[in-house]
Amino acid sequence: MTEPKALIRPDRGEDAIAIHLVNKDGFEAFAKGLSAGQRAVLAGQKFDGSGYQYAIVPEGDSWFVVSGVANPESLSSWCLAKLAEELPEGVYRLAAGDPGPAMFGWVTGQYRFNRYKSEDKGAGPRVLLTAQVAQIDGQVAEAEAEILLRDLVNSPPEDMGPATLEAECERLVKAHKAELTVVRGDALEQDYPMIHAVGRAAARHHAPRLMHLTWGDPTHPVLAVVGKGVCFDSGGLNIKPGSGMRLMKKDMGGAAHALALAGLVMGARLKVRLHLLVPAVENAISGGAFRPGDVLKSRKGVTVEIDNTDAEGRLILGDALTRASEENPDLIVDFATLTGAARVALGPDLPALFARRDETAEAFLAAGKAADDAAWRLPLHEAYREYLNSDVADMANSASSPFAGASVAGLFLDRFVGEGWTALLARASPACSSTASWERGWTGCITTLSHGHRPASQVGRGADADWGCAARGTLSAPATAAKLAERAACR
Repeated sequence: MTEPKALIRPDRGEDAIAIHLVNKDGFEAFAKGLSAGQRAVLAGQKFDGSGYQYAIVPEGDSWFVVSGVANPESLSSWCLAKLAEELPEGVYRLAAGDPGPAMFGWVTGQYRFNRYKSEDKGAGPRVLLTAQVAQIDGQVAEAEAEILLRDLVNSPPEDMGPATLEAECERLVKAHKAELTVVRGDALEQDYPMIHAVGRAAARHHAPRLMHLTWGDPTHPVLAVVGKGVCFDSGGLNIKPGSGMRLMKKDMGGAAHALALAGLVMGARLKVRLHLLVPAVENAISGGAFRPGDVLKSRKGVTVEIDNTDAEGRLILGDALTRASEENPDLIVDFATLTGAARVALGPDLPALFARRDETAEAFLAAGKAADDAAWRLPLHEAYREYLNSDVADMANSASSPFAGASVAGLFLDRFVGEGWTALLARASPACSSTASWERGWTGCITTLSHGHRPASQVGRGADADWGCAARGTLSAPATAAKLAERAACR
């Protein structure tokens, strides 16, 4: 696709095609200002002002666009996504009002993953002009983060292995003058035994590793971002059926979210000490694969009996969360791409959110709603811990009950996060746009992404399928998490 920066431009009065935004209540009054011929064109296209409808109307030697939105006076992030996806190539401006957050959808609505196509027959760029010049850079930065996330998830697994995620970390290091430590081989087996066990059956060029990127002033509040990097999940010896394995290149979606968020945090120069941890593996099958019945050691010292090798993501995250906790962080955000049970509970459009502290959860939910990307909190219900009991180890990796699978996965992860997080951290600061009380606490975001382009007309967001813990933020483009991290740093 065209570079995102080229799709939103300052309005300097150049010729552009007008976009008129109406809703059903205001359509009749709008139509009265049109000619009989123009009204006939709208009637022929069955346009009545309903949401996500649009029509092209002739005007002299040119034409204009009429599009239905819920509220022309207050646009959401996705109000212009369908137009950006389907209109002809050209330069456009709103006939009235400002696009505001809809700039994001205008850019992401034009996303196409065409890297492997020998010929791309898609339309040329649709450029939007706006007088809101001060907002362009921020909106484009968020859109670029979303596009990076989609590209990573959409890439085929042979080209998106652990080494590719490492290369993406290196790109961030060079762009933002960060530091990167990569643990692999014997050191990984000794220090991060669960990451090593899950990835040890993979081919040498997909060998497991842990990337740990650090950035920012060590005196600033510590933000840890952890992302699940299972670059392909066969299910291991508990092999998935073919239908369940087909889309398992998406199982590194948590890492993609984490990388995109880290780029936003560093690009915005937030006053945090950032620790990005990406455990990267391929859950493959070979003579060296870990087995049901194995008991694994963990970095924390907790032993884990393997009940199911297809519950591997929580294993690698367990070691990574332990390492993140060693930094005594003020906030941990974990992108997990766990589990199918979350999608059964909430469907494809609502990401599941887990948090120890009500205040933290409420802040994330509010920010997600404000960014047009709602999430839903699921419980870390203490009674469900018994579903992880093991007769031979400290705990099992898979639930003994068919119920509450997503919550049980969250409770598994919770076991590997530092204890005693009760200190009140955030205080009023003139540098903050708002003030809030933040308690030190783990926020576990469970994401379920899938590959391929899904039109804005189907999901109302111009997005690439099911944006788990973050369609635009931590809750799926990572902008929301960046804003929350900045608030967490206000103290």
